[in-house]
This record gives sequence, C-alpha cells and structure tokens, in this order.
Amino acid sequence: MARVCQVTGKRPIGGNYVSHSNIKTKRRFLPNLQTKRFFLAEEGKWITLKVSADAIRTINKRGLYNVVKEMRANGSHI
Repeated sequence: MARVCQVTGKRPIGGNYVSHSNIKTKRRFLPNLQTKRFFLAEEGKWITLKVSADAIRTINKRGLYNVVKEMRANGSHI
C-alpha cells in the first residue's frame, strides 16, 4: 500500500542528505503513519485507518464522526 495518510493526505517528500563536506544525495522524508482501529459509535462498528500522528490529533480534537463524514464527502470509501 502507498505511504499516504487517509485523513490528511500526507505523503513522502524528497530532499537531500547533506554530508559534512556538503555533498548532497537524494533521500525521502516519510510521514509518521500508524495503522489504527477506531470505534465509530454512531454506526456501532470498528474502522481501520492508516493515519499520521497529526491526523490522530485531528481526530481527537474534532471527533471521529466529523472527520469520517468529511472524508466520505470528499469521496473516500470507509
């Protein structure tokens, strides 16, 4: 599966390793993704999401149901 957060859409970005002698070689910055199960109380079922740590904080702040409702409005299948 792709390394993409299902809530925020965060994905890997490119950059450089920079050595002491200032030689640059390519590298990737990967998002902090976690596979996490949430209980959606309004529907009485568990859902599994691949989310970043930032998305977990968003879910805690705004509520799981509101986040899922917005994801469905954007066309995500949950």
